[in-house]
Amino acid sequence: MPLSLLVLALSAFAIGTTEFVIMGLLPEVAADLGVSIPGAGWLVTGYALGVAIGAPFMAMVTSNWPRKAALLALMGIFILGNLLCATAGDYELLMIARVVTALCHGAFFGIGSVVAASLVPENRKASAVALMFTGLTLANVLGVPLGTALGQYTGWRSTFWAVTAIGVLALIGLWRVLPAKRDEQPADLRSELAALRGLGFWLALSTTVLFSAAVFALFTYIAPLLGEVTGVSPSGITWSLLLIGLGLTLGNLLGGKLADWRLATTLCGVFIALALLSSLFSWTSQALIPAEITLFLWATAAFAAVPALQINVMTFGQAAPNLVSTLNIGAFNLGNALGAWVGGLVISQGLGLSSVPLAAAVLAGLALLATLLTFSVGNASGAAIAVPN
Repeated sequence: MPLSLLVLALSAFAIGTTEFVIMGLLPEVAADLGVSIPGAGWLVTGYALGVAIGAPFMAMVTSNWPRKAALLALMGIFILGNLLCATAGDYELLMIARVVTALCHGAFFGIGSVVAASLVPENRKASAVALMFTGLTLANVLGVPLGTALGQYTGWRSTFWAVTAIGVLALIGLWRVLPAKRDEQPADLRSELAALRGLGFWLALSTTVLFSAAVFALFTYIAPLLGEVTGVSPSGITWSLLLIGLGLTLGNLLGGKLADWRLATTLCGVFIALALLSSLFSWTSQALIPAEITLFLWATAAFAAVPALQINVMTFGQAAPNLVSTLNIGAFNLGNALGAWVGGLVISQGLGLSSVPLAAAVLAGLALLATLLTFSVGNASGAAIAVPN
């Protein structure tokens, strides 16, 4: 794999860390800025909305730019946003800084996925995308706990200074090692928007939303579920999250290789596994060892779908790879919000925490149905993966 892919993974690590580390620092941020914990929690929501709104906007703004220039500019926005976070004097400024940081998220992963796929031969494209997304999974395994510990020990602002430094390293790496494609054709915005008309594309995008909803319906409430149902201590939950992070990383790498082999088979297999493991967890959550084994397998299956889903939308958006790939990142975040809402609805209706995995299983079943419809449309239209250089 080219060195450029490692630099893209480093960039993904920085972006993933800044997105999720705020959750571990909410008490420190709330106390320092004089807001409630729920109020500080809106910083997470603000970032997610920034991703969802910023993804298509930034994709269209950079549509005529060379991909290397676009990635450099987006990383520059990321660095600026984290600098603003580190120096924000009040809650309102921190919220604005979080939204600014989020603007780069969707477009960077979208364009970065296209670049990653263009760096390798046809039969290794999904593996290349998976390597880039490994940075995102490692952000959950290493970046978030280390960033949380740093912020708790030296103040929450120090975490954003550290992420800013990583962003600068990533920017230098992108500038030095990312190849500039001389034969790259500038995008035509009208043709890019026209590529969004096909039914196959919207089905593929719906598959991403339902997948992410299936994952986050359970993942959002994993800490209270482990604590109240399984009886895991607070420190034990930290180790459980680390185990889940390892499963996510393993699944991401395996998923890239499987998607290079057979894309449709990989997605269908993942969604069947998610449905079965989520259902199983509603029973195994009653005991520690079975619960931990199930969660590790569930996490491995979950992120095995990520590179396949990214390649999947690029199948139906060959005329607008930057835009459709970026929209898919927005779809992941929309699914995150949907899954969290569904899980919360199950709990609020009095069905109990043990019913949350069953709701996740239903969403995984819907994702399987969407996948079957997607490839049925794709076969009828003769769609094939063709990632531009």
